[in-house]
Amino acid sequence: MDPTLPLPLLGGLSPQTFMRRHWQKTPLLVRQALPGVRPPVSRGEAFELAARDGIESRLVVRDVQNPQRWTLRHGPLSRRALPPLRQPRWTLLVQGVDLVVPAAHELLARFRFVPDARLDDLMVSYATDGGGVGPHLDSYDVFLIQVQGRRRWRIGRVADDTLVDSVPLRILRHFVAEQEWLLEPGDMLYLPPRWGHDGVAAGECMTCSVGFRAPSDLELASGVLARLADAVHDGEGRLYRDAAQAATATPARMPSALRDFAAKAVAKALSARGRLDCALGELLTEPKPHVWFDAVGDLRPGDGVTLDVRTRMMYDDGHVYINGDALRAGGRDARLLARLADRRRLAASDLRRLSAEAREVVGDWVRSGWLHGERDGNE
Repeated sequence: MDPTLPLPLLGGLSPQTFMRRHWQKTPLLVRQALPGVRPPVSRGEAFELAARDGIESRLVVRDVQNPQRWTLRHGPLSRRALPPLRQPRWTLLVQGVDLVVPAAHELLARFRFVPDARLDDLMVSYATDGGGVGPHLDSYDVFLIQVQGRRRWRIGRVADDTLVDSVPLRILRHFVAEQEWLLEPGDMLYLPPRWGHDGVAAGECMTCSVGFRAPSDLELASGVLARLADAVHDGEGRLYRDAAQAATATPARMPSALRDFAAKAVAKALSARGRLDCALGELLTEPKPHVWFDAVGDLRPGDGVTLDVRTRMMYDDGHVYINGDALRAGGRDARLLARLADRRRLAASDLRRLSAEAREVVGDWVRSGWLHGERDGNE
């Protein structure tokens, strides 16, 4: 994808212009961003996914008689646990549909003008008439794509983020809408973080939400430091020495020299060449807890490879990262593996250009189910 070219998905803006004008700044409504779009799953398939173990799903019901009363249930949710289709004001949310449905993964891939390190997942929201989750705000960017039926959206900046008491949802108590639209199939609304929004189904409808990772500094620090600790533990360190330590009358006092020794040890761990990069790359490509891969056979001669939809693969100047593992790579191998990460596929002709060591690693990835061999039509 050339980020400088106009993109119908973004209403004729180039990804470069969109990121400069709107990303994390201002909302954008695009009429017919995806003309003729079809839901990645049918209503029945969404219900079936909600019943599965290992797939996050939620049922939100607003009481028909008392609109101030909301109920929330977490999945797995059998079909019998869902209200009748004729009952208004209920919503089924199914998270991570891109990990199990190829059509959802393809829809998510349209948004790869944002770095993969930020792209999270695609959620499907099915709702009966009047269904929604109430006015709320998110801490991350979101693209809301209407794929079936119609949904009315009201949005506004949030001056008061006080929540409604005694409700199992994070509903804003004092939401004031600034703009309102009725979205038809193919329409899309982008919202930056912390913009209040309230979507209500106008009849039966289905909406896809493309969400993004927004890790906190503490979350990143915790994950990176945990991996650095493992890396440091695997090596051999220098023992603390205090030959100049004087006799003390305050034995419980922490020695300042030991504190300085510890500070230098932490600084050394952080400054070790590539160690911080590796820890971050491993953290950002770590699969979610409920994701697993099925081992498959060996790569066949003449095959190209594609990444499994669940595989997360990234790279930097010195390493390639895949599903929580780091691989040092340079030269042609680094360029070809970066191409695999960017395009999520590598032609058989490129695969043959890898070094023997790199081809063996790719073969291991195939056997682990992280990659899949495919016949290359261009060969």
